[in-house]
Amino acid sequence: MTIEVAKDARLGTTGPVTDEARPGSVPRRRALSRALDVVVATAVLVVLSPLLAAVALIVRCTSRGPALFRQERLGLSRRPFVMYKFRTMRTGCDDRAHREYVAALLSEPALAGHAGGVYKLADDPRVTRLGRWLRETSIDELPQLINVLKGEMALVGPRPVLPWEAELFGPEHDARFDVPPGITGLWQCSGRNTLTMSQALDLDVEYVRRRSLHLDLAILLRTVPCVLGRVGVR
Repeated sequence: MTIEVAKDARLGTTGPVTDEARPGSVPRRRALSRALDVVVATAVLVVLSPLLAAVALIVRCTSRGPALFRQERLGLSRRPFVMYKFRTMRTGCDDRAHREYVAALLSEPALAGHAGGVYKLADDPRVTRLGRWLRETSIDELPQLINVLKGEMALVGPRPVLPWEAELFGPEHDARFDVPPGITGLWQCSGRNTLTMSQALDLDVEYVRRRSLHLDLAILLRTVPCVLGRVGVR
């Protein structure tokens, strides 16, 4: 199932493409991947610094609270770290409805086709008007480039999850914690919020199994038109 979804994303890989089985390839691949992360993250932060400053100012001016949203997520080997995003919700909101929704998605996958998609409530009242636009354009994710520079995240990898979300996952999804989480990944450019949560988790594991620098580059190239075209956005 997951291979077919990846094919639909036109990533140019239809089978196992991992290069980590070859002797000496793991340290080299990790070094190249880390170098790519640092170079790209630095370049994007520099080029987009005027946009980031403007967004931060508008967030502060349009709703009460800080411009950046900080939240604990689980990274490599389930190590906790603080992830950054532009704040898209009102401060002090109760997250019980969201927790119940995520739990329901795992037990009733069909809900993804009638709600907000993977991880997101449809018409979430906590989200500000500006926040909806930031989410649709994925601009809210750009501060995660700071996490990339700090070595807590990568450009490509599984979605960084909340500790309580990880408790809902089955053992078949443990492999997603064998690599650093990423800003984008296989599921983000293979349907995004049109997928069920189980499909998204399976694609995270599929990415870990097939991980290679070639696949990372293919995902990054595919992410650009997906974001610009708002593919899979609800």
